[in-house]
Amino acid sequence: MGEQESKTVAANQQPLSVALGLAPAIREHAAEAEQERRLPEELARDMARSGLHKLASPTYANGTERDPLTQIKVIEAVSEADGSTGWNLMIGMEVQGFAAAAFPPERALQLFGDPEIIISGALNPLGRATIEDGGIRVNGIWPMASGCHNSDYFWGQCILVDDDGKFKRAKAGQVQLREVLALTYEVEILDTWKSSGMCGSGSHDVKITDLFIPDDRVTRVTEQKPFANTSLFRIPTYSRLAYNKFAVASGIARAAIGHFKTLACEKKPRSTSALLCERTDAQRAIAEAETCLRSARAFVFESVSEVWMATEEGRSVSAESRALLQLACSSGVQSACKAVDRMCAASGVNVIYSDSLLGRCQRDIHVVPQHITVSPQWTEAAGRVLFGLASEVPIL
Repeated sequence: MGEQESKTVAANQQPLSVALGLAPAIREHAAEAEQERRLPEELARDMARSGLHKLASPTYANGTERDPLTQIKVIEAVSEADGSTGWNLMIGMEVQGFAAAAFPPERALQLFGDPEIIISGALNPLGRATIEDGGIRVNGIWPMASGCHNSDYFWGQCILVDDDGKFKRAKAGQVQLREVLALTYEVEILDTWKSSGMCGSGSHDVKITDLFIPDDRVTRVTEQKPFANTSLFRIPTYSRLAYNKFAVASGIARAAIGHFKTLACEKKPRSTSALLCERTDAQRAIAEAETCLRSARAFVFESVSEVWMATEEGRSVSAESRALLQLACSSGVQSACKAVDRMCAASGVNVIYSDSLLGRCQRDIHVVPQHITVSPQWTEAAGRVLFGLASEVPIL
């Protein structure tokens, strides 16, 4: 398949239908992914071949630049089938989108034009890099590089240092940052992902040792605007990082409600002849979970739509809109966790077993709010902005 043909196919796909079509295979491989602590290679490639990894990438890099609500719905559908797989897709979409936008169009197409490309990454400056002729030399370890085993590239951020290891600083005093795009075979994947939840996401540490990266695989996201300047790439960075994390949590919570419904319509609790679904406490539990999740989702969709409309119309996104989106996503993840916990509490002893689908939902969803972009710590920061006060944190 030629490059232009692959672009046409990706553009004509209905992403949500594609995601729903992959759901049976995702569910089939979920237990294997959890046991192996990484996605099966063929499953990861199937998602890439289907165009799902291109949804947040610029068109000049063979991406499809789908709107935020489409991205959320696709990630939800995959996460409902399996949380770890949804997390890998979400990270892969995000990293490829940000990386492709950071390269000039011609170079981005060379690097990311292949429809099967998968990228892992970590934009935290844990690497150290020294400048050499034609590139930089890199050393470092980056934790939690989700999907690294299945990726073609790893994109990691570094601090520039001089020959004595001291930070190189700009005139204003801030450290100078660079991101390097390393081929996965050039890095070492450390077997560190031994987690209680999202086991199948393969979020192991990545180590780079004395690796020379040429200039045409180096980016400067903190020093220059993205080369892509369409609506999607005018959305504030932290907003883009937040709403897709909520999508993972929302999908997992939807799965948990479904698993509980199936269980409650089949299980007769001990010492009773009635099904669990006939008990008022179970009825109250599922009603509360639905209310909690649907309310949170509506808030996220409203706040994301407001930000998207502003960028579509060429307006700047207001501080209040950013605060509301962050509040919606952070509190929405908390609400999704509460919905899952409510289902587990009402299900009885079944949830404690390792093969319980509901139990897996509970283990997986409580990983999501640990990510800094949807941490509950931003609630007070958002409230400050809503009072019209200046933000004290970069995320807002």
